[in-house]
Amino acid sequence: MTRELLMKNFPEELGGEGAIQLCIMKTQGDMILDKALSEIGGKGLFTKELDVALLGDEVDICVHSMKDVPTWLPEKTVLPCMLEREDTRDVFISPVAKSISDLPDGSVIGSASLRRQSQILAQNPTLKCVNFRGNVQTRLRKLDEGVVDATLLAYAGLKRMDMADEATSIIEWDEMLPAVAQGAIGIQCRSDDKRALDYIAALNHGPTFTAVSCERAFLAALDGNCKTPIAAQAYFEGDVLKFQGLVSSVDGTKMYRESGEGSGADAEKIGREAGEKIKAEAGSGFFEWLNQEVSA
Repeated sequence: MTRELLMKNFPEELGGEGAIQLCIMKTQGDMILDKALSEIGGKGLFTKELDVALLGDEVDICVHSMKDVPTWLPEKTVLPCMLEREDTRDVFISPVAKSISDLPDGSVIGSASLRRQSQILAQNPTLKCVNFRGNVQTRLRKLDEGVVDATLLAYAGLKRMDMADEATSIIEWDEMLPAVAQGAIGIQCRSDDKRALDYIAALNHGPTFTAVSCERAFLAALDGNCKTPIAAQAYFEGDVLKFQGLVSSVDGTKMYRESGEGSGADAEKIGREAGEKIKAEAGSGFFEWLNQEVSA
């Protein structure tokens, strides 16, 4: 997608065959599939190898799924561009039910996401969530084999792979708030690489960049990591940026929500203040207990 956009925007410089080379990289996050991310190091496992390649001049830009990118970036790198965001909602997939609420008590849902687990269990604590990682095809195959009764996936991924018809139903935000930056693709480069900066600047989608910056500020304020069920959504209604976020215990029994709104220029402030309000309301003991709960 990024290559096509670069070719379209710079046909004379980048439109020729071989002008843009794709370097496909496998990260630790892609390879370690038998454990949840919370057990093996979190989001950075999807970006470390790409950071090394970028800083070593092996590649000029890195293309990321933004929900896999930590809130900090390595020194001498920047992430100034985000492509237009896809649908941020999750989807429910099951051969035995039409929705989470339709699942019989005791059903097994495959999901490695603590964010999804906590919101599922808040709806029905009898449901059982088990670790479920791998690419989309792997997860769908396990579902067909009856390993689990249902699973949840990001709608954006299915749409980009022309597999949207695999969804049994689409889950609205009031039932399942998305992950921070879900559906957004970001492009990173070296901070001193003017050539790369000029190219990717043309691809940046302003409203997406603003909304995701708001969500990532919320995450940063909470010192969020893969051990903490955190969800957030920022979006524009006209010229007004609206935000909602939540932090939950893994079992869904304790959940804190916060919302805010303002101008796009205040995006990071809106997200940061929402995170600070939740920290103050929940207290530091809540987050310490959360990490102990996950470790146990």
